[in-house]
Amino acid sequence: MSKRSHQWMNFHTDKHGEVFGNYQKLYDAVDAAAAVAFVVGSALFFSDRTQLAATWLFLIGSVFFAIRPCVHLARDFHMARLPNGETEQRK
Repeated sequence: MSKRSHQWMNFHTDKHGEVFGNYQKLYDAVDAAAAVAFVVGSALFFSDRTQLAATWLFLIGSVFFAIRPCVHLARDFHMARLPNGETEQRK
């Protein structure tokens, strides 16, 4: 993402905006994967022959939903470790 696209978020540095954007993309990918797993699992549930696969897809979708808050936690810890710009300017 460009520097300009993060200006409204008031990040300390460009690196903060870059890290935030990368974690947001990961979060969105996990969210989309969970949705696909649930939609396909729902469709497979209509047939007796595919109910086992549907059950597995529901479980996989649930795991993806469980991963979502972990992505936010990882992002928050990562961003907390980044220098805030003010510290670097004083050196």
